[in-house]
Amino acid sequence: MSVLTLVRHGQASYLADDYDRLSPLGEVQARKLGEYWLRHNVGFDVAIHGPRERHVRTGAIIAGQFREAGRAWPEPAILEEFDEYPAMEVMKAFLPVLAARHEQMRLAAEAFQRADGGPERIHMADRLLQEVTLRWVNGEIGSPEIESWEAFCERVRRGVGKVRALAPKSSRVVVFTSGGPMAASTRMALELSYRATLELTWSPRNGSYAEFLFSGERFSLSSFNCHPHLDEPSLLTYR
Repeated sequence: MSVLTLVRHGQASYLADDYDRLSPLGEVQARKLGEYWLRHNVGFDVAIHGPRERHVRTGAIIAGQFREAGRAWPEPAILEEFDEYPAMEVMKAFLPVLAARHEQMRLAAEAFQRADGGPERIHMADRLLQEVTLRWVNGEIGSPEIESWEAFCERVRRGVGKVRALAPKSSRVVVFTSGGPMAASTRMALELSYRATLELTWSPRNGSYAEFLFSGERFSLSSFNCHPHLDEPSLLTYR
């Protein structure tokens, strides 16, 4: 039996011009995970990064910790299939359309634009993102130029298939990715609906991990949203 561990990247720079960069707290979250794995003698035979800077940086921090401790760490490969779903593209393309159709959406979008920043602005952004993506997943809006939710889930399925094909027998594989691919992989194991899969994307903490067992045709969920290494309330973030 092999184990696939999917890690959500540390906190990125949400609502900043360069989102795809770990925040100082995100770097701490990654180091905490590396320390936890070293302390508990966890190792991996295969390491994979999603294509984003936040994925690569999270993995690189932990790889550096292992090597500094004299522990082996596999040379990572990058798989595009473990990229996040196109959330920002969905927001930019479809929020104006939905705001024109629905008064409540228009008012929410205007309130977000007026917000000065801080937790209130982040909360408003989350609410808008959840509403727009739900309508997108339900098929109310869409565009041939933007990857659909169904296509995203299929992309992640292909990525998991590639991992299973390249992993040696009875090996441990780690993939540094985002919350969307973690949820889409869980969908494969539990046969979730598309909407339930979307709802699951909001759950994983930054720096948390999920574990799947696979052998032959078997692919099953062992754990989800694990964060024993994030042992202080200040380390527990979603965005």
